[in-house]
Amino acid sequence: MKRKIGIGILMLLLGGSALAEGMTAEREQEARAAVNRLMKELGGALKTAMKEGGPQKAIRVCTQMAPRINARISRERGWQVTRVSTRYRNPLLGMPDSWEQRVLGKFRQRAAEGEALKGMKYSEVVTQPEGKYFRYMQAIPMQGLCTSCHGPREQLAPAVQEVLKQRYPHDRATGFQVGELRGAFSVKQPLGD
Repeated sequence: MKRKIGIGILMLLLGGSALAEGMTAEREQEARAAVNRLMKELGGALKTAMKEGGPQKAIRVCTQMAPRINARISRERGWQVTRVSTRYRNPLLGMPDSWEQRVLGKFRQRAAEGEALKGMKYSEVVTQPEGKYFRYMQAIPMQGLCTSCHGPREQLAPAVQEVLKQRYPHDRATGFQVGELRGAFSVKQPLGD
C-alpha cells in the first residue's frame, strides 16, 4: 500500500513539473508577444520620426512616446513591460533592477562566448518579498540606425548632443558600437498563489 501511495505522489510531482513547464512556455510566448508589439510600435515610430525630422525628432519619440507605449502595453497586460540598460538614458525609466542587471551580465557573457544577440532571451520564475513573478528579458542589439543618438558621443551631430544634454542631463546611453548589447526588453508578470 505504501509503495502505491509513493508512486502516486511521484507521478503527481512529475505531472506537476510538466504542467509548470507548459505554463512557463506559455508565459514566455506571451512575454515575447508583448515585446514584439513594443518593438513594432516603437520601432515604427522611430523610423517615421527619423525620416521626417532626423535624430532630433527621434529623440522626442523616445522622450514622449516610448513611456506612453510601455505604459499602455503594461496596463493592457497587467504586467510591467519596459526597456532597460546598464547604460540608460533616463534613470527613472531605464535603470535595471538587480535581477535585470544580473541577466544583462549573462547576456554580455553569452555574447562574449559567441552567441548572437539577436533573439537572445532569458526567463525564470522568481520569488521576491512582494510575491512570485515570471520574469523575461530579450536582448536589444545596437543597430546602425541607432548610432545617430546612441553611438560614440564625439560622432554625434552637435544638434543631437545639444538636445540630449537638454532632455537627458544624466545620459549614459552613448558610446555604443553596432552589434553591441544596447540593453534589453524586460517583462515582469505577477503570478497568483
